[in-house]
Amino acid sequence: MEANRMNSRMFSYIKAFNFFSYGAIAIYSTYFAIYLQSIGTSTLEIGALMAGGPIVSIIANPLWGYLSDRLGNIRRILIIMLTGNLLVMQLVFLVESYTLIYMFMIVFFFFQMPVFSQSNSLILNSIEGTDHKFGAFRLYGSLGWAVLAVGAGPVIGQIGIDKLWVIYTIMMLIAIGLAFTLPRGGVANSGSGRVNYRTMFSNRTFLLFLLIGLVISIPNSMNSTFVGLYIADLGGNAKLIGWSAFIASIFEIPVFLLLDRYLKKNVRTMVLCLTFVSLLYALRWLLMSGVDTAIQIIFIQTIHCLTFGAFYYIGTQLTAIIVPAEFRASGQAVYALTWGGLSGIAAGFIGGWMFENTGPQSMYTLGGGMAAAGAIGFALLYVYLRVSAVKITMKNKEIS
Repeated sequence: MEANRMNSRMFSYIKAFNFFSYGAIAIYSTYFAIYLQSIGTSTLEIGALMAGGPIVSIIANPLWGYLSDRLGNIRRILIIMLTGNLLVMQLVFLVESYTLIYMFMIVFFFFQMPVFSQSNSLILNSIEGTDHKFGAFRLYGSLGWAVLAVGAGPVIGQIGIDKLWVIYTIMMLIAIGLAFTLPRGGVANSGSGRVNYRTMFSNRTFLLFLLIGLVISIPNSMNSTFVGLYIADLGGNAKLIGWSAFIASIFEIPVFLLLDRYLKKNVRTMVLCLTFVSLLYALRWLLMSGVDTAIQIIFIQTIHCLTFGAFYYIGTQLTAIIVPAEFRASGQAVYALTWGGLSGIAAGFIGGWMFENTGPQSMYTLGGGMAAAGAIGFALLYVYLRVSAVKITMKNKEIS
């Protein structure tokens, strides 16, 4: 009975941590581009700045993933990353020189980029062997993102965008406090050997999933970086930008619960689902390319739950199936590297240039084409997996 009570408390702490850690990052992600614009930073400079994070993540994601697997203590890694995140961001808000902001943001991204992949690993390791589902924990991240992003909008409208650091700091301090209550998040045989990345990349299905996912994630990163500026250009204010983030995240919750219940945990089914998700992405970006008012963007953001929410969930589960448990933190880090890292480099530079020179409409049109190409890629991967399964079945029959 006592053990059950302790486990229940531990899982509650994980949910609370997800709420505030995702919520703190949501405040930064939703309003930071507006803050930069308010101090005179151009759209192209904002794009170049945001591309710095993905560049750093090429080193940061594998490094923090390796340390988590090697130490067998994801909690400690999360505390270090969140503390570094908070301290460096104070410096960012203290200066207005673009050069200094860029330098500090590079360090910030080193701590910030791997946070979500490592928290996912902690959840997956903590629920291993239990009846708990990943989505039931991850939905608290979406809830925190939605509630705190929309709640920050009116507050920023009252105190001014220059006080963004106050709200961000309070939320991050709460997240750090909750991080100390988390379980270690390691697996039984972790920390005893060298992480072998060859094990992950020798799996052809995983490698193809990462490459196709990269194509899908570039326009998603473009949208994440520039949708706030798009809304502002169309006459929207901070409150409306907050509602955009709320609508985008809140409907992820039923999607996670439905996927927990109905998604079959096998590779072919997941790849087929990603094909349909990619088609929805194409529809979403093409709709975004034709909007005339800021309020239209808010309505289109409802599709976010069926695009990013589903892709994120399925990709995380697919990685957990393919990558051995002892390398799970590293596997999630590699997945995060392609989804938010490499894609973000292209998104920052290409998206920033297109937004400023050809307009956001052309940027979203390009995104629609890339998502359609990704859908074709996943469809071909599904056919490849199905043919391979048939060949293996026939070979087994011949042997028997």
